[in-house]
Amino acid sequence: MSQEYPPQYPPASATPQQVSVRTPQGKPLVTYTLLGLSVVVFILQWATESFLGFDYPAALGLKVNELIIQGQLWRLFTPMFLHGSILHIALNMYALLAFGPQLERYYGHGRYLALYLVSGFAGNVASFLFSLAPSLGSSTAIFGLLGAEAVFLYRNRKLFGGSAQRQLINLITIAVINLVIGLSPGIDNWGHIGGLVGGALFAWFGGPVLQVSGYSPQLELTDTRQTSSFIMAGLGVVLLFALLAALKIF
Repeated sequence: MSQEYPPQYPPASATPQQVSVRTPQGKPLVTYTLLGLSVVVFILQWATESFLGFDYPAALGLKVNELIIQGQLWRLFTPMFLHGSILHIALNMYALLAFGPQLERYYGHGRYLALYLVSGFAGNVASFLFSLAPSLGSSTAIFGLLGAEAVFLYRNRKLFGGSAQRQLINLITIAVINLVIGLSPGIDNWGHIGGLVGGALFAWFGGPVLQVSGYSPQLELTDTRQTSSFIMAGLGVVLLFALLAALKIF
């Protein structure tokens, strides 16, 4: 005589097991180097203006449209290492420390440095195209970091869950507030917009796209992007903005 047994189900109180995933680690050496370089250049600006009566670094590297048209193309890069006051550099370096370290850990040192430089270049080109006023400051590059951070969170939102949505909302809020503030006289908002666009484009086509790899409990986040992707992304953004600058120059 056979006997039927009820099907065996997991207890109703069972919950999915949580596992830890190792995230990229390492010191943000490029962030610290960029901060240190900016501070050193600012000290040189202060010293030359205090003792010689003239800010030589700014005179040599400021974004000045007429001089760029005459061939001083380095002025599309150098403004991102110059600042106009202690408050100016303090705010920008605070923002660099806020956004830089996490991005550098996920991007890696080389790709993160490329992101910073490409964003700063894009911002200076946008300023060259749409603003007649001379300008300087690392906010062009830092807005690129903000745009790259937003793209990074969006592309990897499935891994970060609700945290990604909250951080995205915060980043959008920060960007909108700063762009509104940038409507005030004396602020190069076109540089901010150009840096934001340049950084976002670089991140979309060359930034990290993460996946979980390994076997529990040795799980870790790895980047599925190939090195060639970020090289092509960086070159593409630089060529795009260089072409726009060339159309104005010629």
